[in-house]
Amino acid sequence: MNFYEHTLIARQDTSPSQIKQLQEKYTKIIENNDGNIVKFESWGLMHLSYLIKKNKKGNYLHFKIKGNGKTIKELEKIEKIDKNLLRFLTVKVKKLDLDSNYFKKEDVQK
Repeated sequence: MNFYEHTLIARQDTSPSQIKQLQEKYTKIIENNDGNIVKFESWGLMHLSYLIKKNKKGNYLHFKIKGNGKTIKELEKIEKIDKNLLRFLTVKVKKLDLDSNYFKKEDVQK
């Protein structure tokens, strides 16, 4: 089994309930194709560097996956036709970093 980090960018007008549905949809696809989600993070609504399909912002969803090439191939095949997604990216990693949460909102105290 290989380790992957997979990030989705959903449209800016996607509601929180639709984001939850996207998470559940792609979780099922991963699990039905011999994959396992080690960790899921919702990074929230963030600005894009440039316009993508007339969107200035996007909702970021990040999956840390343990699976094989078949899992990722099937996942990306379905994502290509999903109208709610702007972009997706899969990166194969040697080891998953489960401790860091880079986009967690922390209270800044002076």
